[in-house]
Amino acid sequence: MDVKKLVGAIVVIFVLFFIITQPHAAANFVLEILHFLEYIALSIITFLKSLF
Repeated sequence: MDVKKLVGAIVVIFVLFFIITQPHAAANFVLEILHFLEYIALSIITFLKSLF
């Protein structure tokens, strides 16, 4: 088995384990990532608006 595939499988297993054992923490983590991406998008939009 290729090392890249092995590492990928381990990451997938870890993520599934985390989601199954701590669904609330996993959901909060996803929400934090989405809020961070929203902040980045709003910052870019504000920057572009200030140019024009």
